[in-house]
Amino acid sequence: MTFLDKYSDVSYFAFRVVAGFLFLCHGTQKLLNYPIEFPYPLSAMSTSAGIIEILAGVLIMVGFYSRLAAFIASGTMAVAYWMVHGLNQPFPIANGGELSALYCFCFLYIATKGPGKFSVNTR
Repeated sequence: MTFLDKYSDVSYFAFRVVAGFLFLCHGTQKLLNYPIEFPYPLSAMSTSAGIIEILAGVLIMVGFYSRLAAFIASGTMAVAYWMVHGLNQPFPIANGGELSALYCFCFLYIATKGPGKFSVNTR
């Protein structure tokens, strides 16, 4: 065991909590106009995305059904990328979709790794 190996559980916990919290913030912005007002009118799709962002964000943060929540969140971000950004330009930095792409793969990683050691459930 190397020096950094003993911190892998703690760093994964921090990664999971921060990713979930930031995702939660996107949902609260859409549905609650908090912490800042959402600049677009809500549609059925953005309302659905906001609900997923809030629920999945909380579940991922606490590590409860985090595999399922992260899988759904990953899919939501893949849809967001291709419906909003990916059709404009092929490169995420050029089409403004780098955050959606990054969330997609962060949540896919969480879905495959699971909640980790510090969670409500460890399945």
